[in-house]
This record gives sequence, C-alpha cells and structure tokens, in this order.
Amino acid sequence: MSPSPRGPLLLGVRHHGPGSARAVRAALDAARPAAVLIEGPPEGDELLALAADPGMRPPVALLAHAADDPGRAAFWPLADFSPEWVAIRWAQQAGVPVRFMDLPAAHSLAAAEPGADQAEPEAVRVDPLAVLAETAGYDDPERWWEDVVEHRGAGGTGGAGEEVLGAFEALGEAMGALREAYGDGGHHRDLVREAYMRQRMRAARREFGDAYAVVCGAWHVPALRAKTTVAADKALLGGLPKVKVETTWVPWTHRRLARAGGYGAGITSPGWYAHLFEARDRPVERWLTKVAGLLRAEDRQVSSAHVIEAVRLAETLAVMRGRPLPGLTETLEAVRAVMCDGSDIPLALIEDRLVVGDVLGEVPDAAPVVPLQRDLTRQQRSLRLKAEAQDRELELDLRKDTDAAKSLLLHRLRLLGIGWGTPTASRGSTGTFRETWRLRWEPELSVRVAEAGIWGTTVLAAATAKAEADAAGAEELGEVTALAERCLLAGLSEALPAVLRALADRAALDTDVARLAKALPALARSLRYGDVRGTDATALGTVAAGLAERICVALPPACAAGLDADAATELRGHVDGVHGAVALLADTDEGLRERWSAVLRMLAGRDTVPGVIRGRAARLLLDDGRLPAEETARLMGLALSPATPPADAAGWIEGFAGGSSGGGTLLVHDDRLLGLIDTWLVGVPERAFTDVLPLLRRTFGAYESGVRRSLGELVRRGPGGTAAAVPGLAPAGFGPELDPVRADAVVGLVRMLLAG
Repeated sequence: MSPSPRGPLLLGVRHHGPGSARAVRAALDAARPAAVLIEGPPEGDELLALAADPGMRPPVALLAHAADDPGRAAFWPLADFSPEWVAIRWAQQAGVPVRFMDLPAAHSLAAAEPGADQAEPEAVRVDPLAVLAETAGYDDPERWWEDVVEHRGAGGTGGAGEEVLGAFEALGEAMGALREAYGDGGHHRDLVREAYMRQRMRAARREFGDAYAVVCGAWHVPALRAKTTVAADKALLGGLPKVKVETTWVPWTHRRLARAGGYGAGITSPGWYAHLFEARDRPVERWLTKVAGLLRAEDRQVSSAHVIEAVRLAETLAVMRGRPLPGLTETLEAVRAVMCDGSDIPLALIEDRLVVGDVLGEVPDAAPVVPLQRDLTRQQRSLRLKAEAQDRELELDLRKDTDAAKSLLLHRLRLLGIGWGTPTASRGSTGTFRETWRLRWEPELSVRVAEAGIWGTTVLAAATAKAEADAAGAEELGEVTALAERCLLAGLSEALPAVLRALADRAALDTDVARLAKALPALARSLRYGDVRGTDATALGTVAAGLAERICVALPPACAAGLDADAATELRGHVDGVHGAVALLADTDEGLRERWSAVLRMLAGRDTVPGVIRGRAARLLLDDGRLPAEETARLMGLALSPATPPADAAGWIEGFAGGSSGGGTLLVHDDRLLGLIDTWLVGVPERAFTDVLPLLRRTFGAYESGVRRSLGELVRRGPGGTAAAVPGLAPAGFGPELDPVRADAVVGLVRMLLAG
C-alpha cells in the first residue's frame, strides 16, 4: 500500500456486521496495508497470536478484569462475522503486524470503580444509524443498514476494491456530517478514547508511514481523521485513573451478542448475520432451507414446496418494499404465512434457535487462565461435562461414582457462586439417590471463576475456603444451617468442623423459636445426605438433636403468645418442617418422636393456640396413628362449636385439611369429619360467612378436581352417614368399608415401587 495524501486507510464499520466484515476483507485485499490497527484494548496485543490457533473458534471475547477485583471486568466479543475478527485473521494470514488501539482497559476499568464519575445521560446520546436511516426515509435503522451495507455483495466478496473503498469513504463522510452537527453526540467518554487512538496512530505512522489500516466503529472515523496536536490529546489523557489488569480469551455465545444479552454494541439477530456472512450464494434460499429443517425436526409438515413458496413470497415482499434483497423481516413474514400457518408459536422457536441461536465458541488451552479455571476444565473433561450454551437436563444416580463426582463438582461450583447448574425436581423419582440438574454455561461465568480464584487453585480447595469464610461471617442461624447442608452436598468434609462450630455457637445464642424451627429441617436433610453420600455427619446429629429439644420446650409458649393470622400461618409451616425433621432424626433417637408427639398433643388441645396451628397438630397426630378417630372428631367438634369465632374455626379447618396433606381424601373417606364441617358451615352467621369464605376457598380449592367432585356428591346426598354409609349410594371407589379384593390388587405394585 503506497502512502496516501489523505493518510492511512480508515475503515469505519459496524461491530458484528457481516456486510462490514466482507467489505473490510475486500478493502484489505485491495490496499494490502503494512499493518492493521483494531479498536480494542492494547492489553490484548499479546493474545492476538492465539486467534490463529486451531483450537480458537468464535464467538469468543477478550476478557479484561482488575487483578485485585476480578468482578470488575469488561468483554470485547468477536464473532466470525465481526469486521475486527476478519481484520485480525487477514493480518495473520498476510504476515503483517496487527495491534489493538483503543483506550487501555487499565483506564476504562479504573473509571468503572464504584463512585467514579462516568455518567453519560442516556437521554441525550445520539444513535448515528437512526439519524442516517431517518434521513434516508427509513423508519427502522436495522432495515436501512441491511439495505445499504449488509446486503451489499451478500454471498460474494463484498465488491471490487475501488467500490468497497468508495463505500467506506462515503460512510466516513456521513459520520463526519453527524459529528459536525452533534459533536460527541453525548458519548463524552469517546473523546478520551479517540485521543488515545490518535496517539496509537502516530506511533504506527512513525513505524510504517501511512501504509497501515485502521478498523474501528464508523462513528470514530471523523475524529481519527481530524487534525489535532499531540499536546491536546495528552491533555485529554492526563490524570486518568489506572488499575492493574489481566486479560484472556473466553468463549462467547450468539445469544450474548444480541442486545437482549446486555452488550452495548450488540445485534438483534446474530444467527441471521452469521448465515449472511457464511452463505456463498442464494442466502435467502439457504436460510429458508434451514428453517424447514428445524420445523421438520419439531414434527411439523414442511415440504420442498413450502420452501419454494416462501422464497417467492419473501422476494415479492422485498420488491414491493424497494429492497435489494429480502431481509430478516421479509423472510420471517414468509415463514409465518407459508410454513407456520400464520401462527407465532413455531415462529418464536425459529427466532430463538436460528435468528439468535445458541452457538458457543471455544478457546485453546494455551489461553492464560487462573489456576482454578484449569482445574475446572480438567474436571469437566474427566467427567465428560461439556459446557454448552443451551439448557441441558442432567439426571444423576448418586450410587454411581461418576455421577456422584459430577454432583459434587456442581454443588461446589454453586457454593463458589458459579451457577453453571441449577438443581431441579427429579422426574419419576423422589429418592435421595437421584438428582436432576439444568445446565447452561453463560460467558459471564468465566468472570465468576476468576473471582472465585482468590479462594484456592482447585475447585475443592476454593469451595472449602469459601465455606469456612462464610461460616465465620454468618450472622443468623439459618445461614449456617443452610451452609452445613451445602457442605455435605458438596462433600466438603474439611470445612465441616468450622461450620459446625459456628452452628453450635449461633444455636446456643438464638432464642427465636421460629428461626430455630426454620433451621432444623436443613440439618435433618443434611444428615440424610450424609448417609447417601457417605459423608460423616455424626457431629451434625448432636447439634440437630439439641436444636430439636429446644424447639420442643419453646414452641408451645410461642404458639400461645397472641399471634396474628399471618404469624400463625408462618408458624404452622414451621410446625410442618419440624415434624418432617423429627421423622428423620427419630431413626437415631426414638425418644425424640415421643417428646414431639407430646408437644403436638399440647398444641392441639389448647384453646389459646390459633386454630390453624391446633388443626395442623391434630392432623399430624392423626396421620401418625397417635390420635384415635374418636378423639379427632371430639377436637373438631370443639373447634367448630358455636362458641368458637368463625375465623378461628375456618383456620382450624385449613390447618387440618388444607394444603397438599391429603385432607380432601381424608374427608371423602370419613363422613363423620365431613359431617362436622358441613354442619358448622351451614350454621355460620351470614355476616361472618363473607369473612371466612376466602380462607375456605383456599383450603378446598387446593384439592384435586376428582376429590372436590366426590366431596360435592357426598354433601349433596347429605352429611352424617347418608351418602357414604348407605350401601349402593357411595361414589365409585368410596365405600363405607375396606374392599379386601381391591386392596389386595395393589399390594404387588406397592411392593415393586418400594423396592425401586
């Protein structure tokens, strides 16, 4: 490239634009510059050589973070169709130097510190593409850019060299007019960035003359072409804050390139742009063929005739609208009309899978990473847990060594704040040997890994150190009990002593029975998980037993302390939790079950206890076989007597028969209890009925439709022994006595389920 009287070759682009990328490649082929400068932080210069590594597969991002605060980070994403990536690869293939030229990340990250003055009022910022589109008569900047740039030479080389260079000149002149009219357009930080870019250009001129090219956002071209003095630029750059930074490459995704992913220079349709860049010819036909393949995979009837008709419709729409080629708007409208029968439901799938997409890039092993990331990568490969951008469900059987190791890794990462996996409800099994995870790798997790690197060089060491620090800093008992459970799930036996010491200290000082009751279920679950995973949790059992004893002593007075409705409902939930925990702990302490039953009997028989708690206590005793049916009926009769306020009686019914406790089925089978409720309900005064109705609706509305139907039939035929007690009148399956033949029929199935 011979020196130009106008200076170096300035190629103004739109970030992640396939048309810009093709044009950049054509311009570089025509000009053959001696060096290439690219918008990006200079700290990444040493990493540019990795772009040529066979293991590097875009989309990727240059990650820079503060060395002492990895959470303060910034990304510079690049895709195959990003003009900057094309320029990097062109320079490497041509054997010419390539360098970044934007403001160093050391300054930009320092300016991002909390309290730093970096505000730029969004309301006054100018969108240059929107202004140019409006000037050209377009109401949509995306559609204007597609027509003018992205469809230029689509599927080809981007045009002849002179034509391409002329297009860059025209775009630069247009941006120059905008800069004259709007100045910095509200992008105040750009003035500092552009001053530094000019400094880098001066350094390149001393080395290469004017035989170099610059690839940057089109908005910056007029400022880089402007005649300014070195002193003026130094004045803008003087006194900038600075921090030490570390940089690396990390995988990125098409979804994170979209504006919805939060990247400021993002695009709305990365999958579509990738297709435009890759398609050598007939981009619309090839795109609609992809769409047809996706719909067929989803069992929709789409034939070749549909594709042909969709192509014709898209082209017709483009001609009617005066567009050079069908854009994304036309193709999606054609797909909706021809392939989706006018429905937006399959169209939403196309937009998610193809217009945006879940492509995840790859980074070579040679890229610098924190030691924790290397250990994580090693474990991912050893356990065959591949990081993927789309949601994936993982079923684990903890009796298998490999699955147990996967579970430990995912739990340790969660404890470190690296949310690669999220536990979900297992399908078809509620056993403790099963776990289900939903996995999705997001690019931001690379930052979380870097942040967690301060705790250790391996996942195990880091999770252990983090757990010990969390235990020391926990202020409430619930935090420590939850941490103990997570430690057992993650197999952090070395962290347990510190966690248990903190747990014992918090439990000894806490006098709030609600917090104690809330903490106990987590401890009981932890003991169960310890058994399943082979973790020694003996010391945890001692703490849990002591906590249970304190709850047994403190709960009755707490329930009789004038609770309002909300507090009583909350405490009712804690009673349920403690009851379940006692059932687990009683395997090692049978006396605890007896002491807890005595507490429930005390709660069920005290008039000063709110009805919702009395009803729940009676129901728990009945379910455990510790409250005879006659006594249950007596307690219900007292609770529903005319002397009891209607609201308290309705609360008793909710506590006894509400929620998912199977109360509806109990009432279907016990016509005596149903009759008591029916008699009480009929006698509720009219003025009080409107007050208790919402509570009753919540209680009975939670039942399954079949149970509600059976209850309605029983009540219609009359309570107190008419429907269920009279032979031949009971609903199917609800006779007054046990049918031994039908009962025996399910014994084999029950045994099989219990064995599994």
